[in-house]
Amino acid sequence: MTKPAKIGAILTLLAGPVAADLPLPNAVFPEQDMAEVRLGQLLFYDPILSGNKQVSCATCHHPRFGTSDGLSLGLGDGGMGLGTARKIDAENLPEQRVPRNAPAMFNLGATEFTRFFHDGRLEDDPTRPSGIRTPLDEDMVTGFDNALSAQAMFPVLSADEMAGHYSENEISKSVRQGLLAQPGGAWDKISARIASIPDYSDAFAEVIGPDQPIRFTDISNAMAAFIAFEWRADNSPFDQHIRGEATLTGAALDGMELFYGKAQCATCHSGQFQTDHGFHAIAMPQIGPGKAARFESHARDTGRMRVTGAPEDAYRFRTPSLRNIAQTAPYGHDGAYATLEGVVRHHLDPVAALIAYDPAQAVLPEIPDAMDFPVMSNAPEMDAIARANELAPMELSDAEVAALLAFLEALTDPSSAAGRLGVPDAVPSGLPVD
Repeated sequence: MTKPAKIGAILTLLAGPVAADLPLPNAVFPEQDMAEVRLGQLLFYDPILSGNKQVSCATCHHPRFGTSDGLSLGLGDGGMGLGTARKIDAENLPEQRVPRNAPAMFNLGATEFTRFFHDGRLEDDPTRPSGIRTPLDEDMVTGFDNALSAQAMFPVLSADEMAGHYSENEISKSVRQGLLAQPGGAWDKISARIASIPDYSDAFAEVIGPDQPIRFTDISNAMAAFIAFEWRADNSPFDQHIRGEATLTGAALDGMELFYGKAQCATCHSGQFQTDHGFHAIAMPQIGPGKAARFESHARDTGRMRVTGAPEDAYRFRTPSLRNIAQTAPYGHDGAYATLEGVVRHHLDPVAALIAYDPAQAVLPEIPDAMDFPVMSNAPEMDAIARANELAPMELSDAEVAALLAFLEALTDPSSAAGRLGVPDAVPSGLPVD
């Protein structure tokens, strides 16, 4: 069957009130080098990349928690355990929580995903010499295959996430001194750790060639190849529906019609994976330390404005993809809502929901003397968040909300949850695997 004929057959199958508004199953996933993918899997789960050798990428992006961590705001360095069981290490107290919710990693290998982090501060940009746009110096992104690879440079240099307190290990000391990508800096020290392990050295020789020095960008490129391969999620009931292989029925079908119709969800959650890859302000409650600089006197997170400097971007955050959304709680850029129903109802009247927000919804491991809700009692800041809201109030019945939730459940691809390779039993460093 030709491509136009196949599309026509799909639309015929979908004949109904919203068929013309449904996305086409047109996501493109480039092939990955499997030797690099398998190497990236080991690196992703290996704590050797963190300053104190206690935190891996998987600590905050674990398949058991929908490639996130099950927490509103995670604990990186200074935490023990995994997911909702994670708690502070009394002998190495974290300075603060990670300021934003750990985003899910599904479908990041699709070519349409070019922007990363909740504020989009890292993105593919073919007009740049490196092919990547970032607030950092151009030489910081030279050598990365793409922005998906370059995102790895942020957690390993963050004291709250992987580097550790500024004075407690060789990596954090380099970060404190501003020695990052320079010769002898933090990246070189991480690379030296990897190169000193024979299994990694042999694996990299297969990927980048024998007798080639292992650079941090090689490490990051391998992990990006793994992420791109591992969590492809395009076989949900909804995906099967738009490919003409099956048909949604019952509450899920009702919810799909609401999603693409009356509820207007697809205004922002468009495309096969329900994201316009844009940035929107929806008066999301702000919890935790915020993304303010350490020297600022109060917590706040102005989102996209931190990247663009444009006042109209204040409190805008990236539209998340909704694939496997039922498995990726909590929700929001700071995980303010513990349940999918909670965040759906927030969308119905964001300002009213902001004002009535119940902090008990947040999933936060206990930290002594943590100031987790300062913004919620800061009247000027709350007013600014409310004024930036872009969503008009909308009325939906409880039955309609239930139907929307049923549709969102139909965006789950069960085969993608555990990943295609899964969690390795061991890693070359010999350190414990989460």
